[in-house]
Amino acid sequence: MNIFTFKPLFKQTLWGGEQIVSFRHAEAGLHHVGESWEISSIPGSETVVAFGKYSGLTLTELTELLGPELVGQRCFDRFGNRFPLLIKFIDARQDLSIQVHPNDRVAQLHGHSVGKAEMWYMLKSAPGAHLRIGLKKDITPDDYRRLVDSDSICDVINNYEVNEGDCFYLPPGCIHSIGAGCFLLEIQQGSDVTYRIYDFKRRDKDGNLRQLHTELAAEAINYDANYNPVINYTPQQNGCAEIISCEFFHTSLCKVTGSLLLDYSNRDSFVVLVCTSGNGTIGNGEGESISISEGDTLLVAATERQLTAQGHMSLIETYI
Repeated sequence: MNIFTFKPLFKQTLWGGEQIVSFRHAEAGLHHVGESWEISSIPGSETVVAFGKYSGLTLTELTELLGPELVGQRCFDRFGNRFPLLIKFIDARQDLSIQVHPNDRVAQLHGHSVGKAEMWYMLKSAPGAHLRIGLKKDITPDDYRRLVDSDSICDVINNYEVNEGDCFYLPPGCIHSIGAGCFLLEIQQGSDVTYRIYDFKRRDKDGNLRQLHTELAAEAINYDANYNPVINYTPQQNGCAEIISCEFFHTSLCKVTGSLLLDYSNRDSFVVLVCTSGNGTIGNGEGESISISEGDTLLVAATERQLTAQGHMSLIETYI
């Protein structure tokens, strides 16, 4: 089967929590793990194939070797050997910084290949956990600078209390922050460019105030307030329900209660499957299968046209 698993990259952070290590079945001993990068071709943070014939290859090396067989011809024509998505889990023990991501045009002006659009799928989070997303009212660049200088930028950002299964889409330019107690799956463009707007006067491990990117952020922010980030969808029992379809990725929630056919015959793309709860197997029509359980992430090559998911589990399915 052309299905790949990767070794997760655990990122220990000032604000990181304690859920990822157990959720990802990792060895105990790691603390304050804020992120687990599941699928990444970001230079310096590339995930590596965990098992099988291609064990030890980075995602970029695998893409260079297999090309359209891995990602699909349409995707290869569009992105070449650059894998277009970054998939990660995030666990916030403290509030993350207020930040923004640029669009492709702004990112390229500053030497990056692409900007960053992203979506969040909420996992089991602490009671009262919240997200900050988007502006309550239109502001100007001068307003923004004054709000940052006066430590009051949070006053103009919307607050959303979250529950498991909630989804949010953040286009480039949307001011946002993940709040304390949030545990989520993040799907985004293959970019790690982030401009930090405000960080609650937090200091790093050496006692220094963390760097802000006030002017870079000012160039990237969408100052209009007319945006609703909430994604409404209806889960299907033993079926797949579309969550979002945008120019950067398409994502569905697949609820498996027994046996579910995953038909990719009309998709000229790889598929990423993330198991957010339960367990089961993913098999093809030739008697081959791979086990998957809560916390696991699989990369399905574009050459796999039909698969069968069996068990009782929830899968987040993403493709280009």
